[in-house]
Amino acid sequence: MKMSRLFLSLVLLTAPLAAFAQDASNDARFADLRASMTAEEFKTAGLDKLSDAELSALSAWLTRKVGAETARAVEQVRQETQTAVAQAQADTRKQVEQENRGFFDFGSDEPIKSTLAGEFRGFAKGNRYTLANGQVWEQIEAASLSGVRKTNPAVTIKPGLFNNWFFRVDGYNTPAKVRRIK
Repeated sequence: MKMSRLFLSLVLLTAPLAAFAQDASNDARFADLRASMTAEEFKTAGLDKLSDAELSALSAWLTRKVGAETARAVEQVRQETQTAVAQAQADTRKQVEQENRGFFDFGSDEPIKSTLAGEFRGFAKGNRYTLANGQVWEQIEAASLSGVRKTNPAVTIKPGLFNNWFFRVDGYNTPAKVRRIK
């Protein structure tokens, strides 16, 4: 889904390049203004009053002007495209890192903060904890926190060494070693 949005963005950003390139290839149309306009347009513009040398100078100026403006517009679109691609890559990387924290170690030492979906009844090895953000964690070592009954408590999961993660319910000091399963 992300890749199709990125591709669509690139297509939309580069479409003007094709139009500008086509305009640049048509610069020859200014070489003879008389041929590129109808007789009525030529006369209405007052160009029939110009000498051949003046028409040639005007055509040359128009060709240079359109070429320069086209080059400027193409460069602007190129820069905007590069910026958009770089931003999309950074956003995608951040999203992948956030979605996969707990499965892989991306070097972030920031804890995961969320709330537990449903009721918390203490720790026990093998318990599964579903967070409000959709992550599911399983307790892999014995840790005890009995007699606790909380609904939707705030929790913090902190990374430790060697891709170990420790689950803690806010308000209690006992951590439980967990691993992410979903």
